[in-house]
Amino acid sequence: MSLVVAVGLCTVDLVQRVAELPAPGQKVQSESVEVAAGGPAANAAVAVAALGGRARLSTVLGAHPLARLAAEDLSACGVELADVLPDRTAPPAVSAVSVRTGDGERTVVSHNAAGVSAPPATDLSGADVLLLDGHHPELALAAARAARARGIPVVLDAGSWKPVLTELLSYVDVCACSSAFEPRVPLDNPVVIRTHGPDPVSWQAGGTRGEVPVPPVEARDTAGAGDVWHGAFALAVARLGRAPGAADVPALVEYANRAAAVRIRHEGARAWVRPMLGLML
Repeated sequence: MSLVVAVGLCTVDLVQRVAELPAPGQKVQSESVEVAAGGPAANAAVAVAALGGRARLSTVLGAHPLARLAAEDLSACGVELADVLPDRTAPPAVSAVSVRTGDGERTVVSHNAAGVSAPPATDLSGADVLLLDGHHPELALAAARAARARGIPVVLDAGSWKPVLTELLSYVDVCACSSAFEPRVPLDNPVVIRTHGPDPVSWQAGGTRGEVPVPPVEARDTAGAGDVWHGAFALAVARLGRAPGAADVPALVEYANRAAAVRIRHEGARAWVRPMLGLML
């Protein structure tokens, strides 16, 4: 079974569905409430496990009661948790997510990993690919260096610019960016991919460029869709067994696009997990 090691952020997500996203100063009644593990690396790891891969998440959670909620959710989803600060007593990062029922659009307020220093220790034993989100910089850099030394492909989820990326990008085989990502250094990675929401995903590898269309879908919930995309892409790379080249990229992107479409089609923090079985390779 292919193993994806995801290194980065795990939050506790409080997800509420609302008819309309609140304006400043406004109070609205939610239609439902869920609590689940979240964050780019955690969501990607859940996607990997849902797609039939093996997922190991290296992150910071700790021993706070809220952290146990996230740990139990990850375990129920089949994710192996490698907590690098298991005795930390402070609350974990918490995200408040509001999802509009009409079109799945969402707002997120999160503290992320600000101010949390993680020791540079990641278990890469048996790993087929390393997926990074750039949170917990010391942890990410140590994992990337170790992966490069072992010949393990490295995929970066570049959602937003972080100072660590100046150094981290030199270890990355695939830089997968969101449309909002604004790099502050040239992206000369072997493969660079940029997602554009419902529009085609663009990519370049060396001198080759292309686009892969996104399946048309009625959006019910977009929360975490990009994270699911990255998890599915990383799993496809793991199953490839090597860092991808230009000839491989279209099929890898197409697989990730289909996985993200499944997530968007289903309302709720975990309602999309079981339907992913249809995409197992």
